Amino acid sequence: MSDADIVIPDPALRAYAAAIVRAAGSAPAEAETVAAQLVEANLRGHDSHGVGLLPDYVRNVKAGTLRPNQSAVLVKETDTLAVVDGHHGYGQVIGGQAMDIGIAKAKRSGTALVAIRHTHHLGRIGHWAEQCCAAGLASIHFTSVASNAAVAPWGGSDARLGTNPFTCGVPVQGDEPVILDMATSRLPVGKVRVAHNKGKTIIDGALIDAQGRPTNDPGVYFTPPRGTLLPFGEHKGYALGLIVELFAGALTGGGTISRGEGAPKGIINNMFSVIVDPAALGTARAFYDEVDAMVRFAKASPPGPGTEAVLVPGDPERRARRERLAKGLPIDAGTWKVVAEAARSVGVEPPK
Repeated sequence: MSDADIVIPDPALRAYAAAIVRAAGSAPAEAETVAAQLVEANLRGHDSHGVGLLPDYVRNVKAGTLRPNQSAVLVKETDTLAVVDGHHGYGQVIGGQAMDIGIAKAKRSGTALVAIRHTHHLGRIGHWAEQCCAAGLASIHFTSVASNAAVAPWGGSDARLGTNPFTCGVPVQGDEPVILDMATSRLPVGKVRVAHNKGKTIIDGALIDAQGRPTNDPGVYFTPPRGTLLPFGEHKGYALGLIVELFAGALTGGGTISRGEGAPKGIINNMFSVIVDPAALGTARAFYDEVDAMVRFAKASPPGPGTEAVLVPGDPERRARRERLAKGLPIDAGTWKVVAEAARSVGVEPPK
């Protein structure tokens, strides 16, 4: 944090974000939902998926690539399958409605497949895994970004994939769930944007410039001729990103990023979700016992040098949330400036 950065309490930031979304055309309930999920991402330490996205959202509403006040539309449905079209509505709304449908089906039938296509940015995908876990269900989510190629294939030098998150949620009885939520790129676009807004460099091995040369300058990604992100784990991250693209883009019917110039504009996501009720397998008690035992077993490993304790996926986010609820949410000056500009463009003044 620099002297120009701010710390703002959770309620004030939620109110500000909701005012911006509402002024951009959303009904109050939709604005509250979008704001709550953006700020929740900030609370959990994922500033890349927080209120810093509001300038993109406002810009896309004005361009017509984000359509306020849309609802999930069922295109096809069976006892265990739901195909949902988001019609470019807010993903925070469409995603929640689609997961409600999938959760109800999994509760009735034991499993559910949910295909979401043509929705605007779905936000922090871990939120949807958490929603399933709260209902006692395990889930897997494949999410593609149909509109913006950002990641080079392993061995390539230009963008051919989205950041394509892979997400899983495992409920833990009487405790917090295990939530894996990761981009298949070395860094998500949002974290590169945050570094750029802060005037910071990024880690090695995450970005190449337009000539394919490694760079730590995040501005390379935002200034023509644009650079491109690299997959995590070399060929393994690339392969997983490609599989996510095929499940989320091809299998849902939402389309893959291979359309190039014919791809939709804005931030358009597709998501394929698998939701499972452990009770339907006849193993609920054994499942919860094994999950609890495995989590405890992993965490019991003696910490290595420089490590306070062994964590499981989801722990860092919960730690960040506790701290930021107590101390307020840090927003860097660069991000605050562009959010304020977006707010004023729709007639909203920043809080004093």
